[in-house]
Amino acid sequence: MEKDISCPYCGESIEVIIEMLEDSQEYIEDCQVCCRPIVFTIDVAFDGSQTVYVRSENETY
Repeated sequence: MEKDISCPYCGESIEVIIEMLEDSQEYIEDCQVCCRPIVFTIDVAFDGSQTVYVRSENETY
């Protein structure tokens, strides 16, 4: 699934590809513009819908 997100560091809008999985997950991917690490949290609801949250590496969740 392709998703547009805003980098929590530089604010640029970037397009990322999110892999559709059945379980919630968290991983780090570098911003394509400023190269800083973005933490992605993907929550999967009971109905299978996914919600994507992004935050900086230093931000508490």
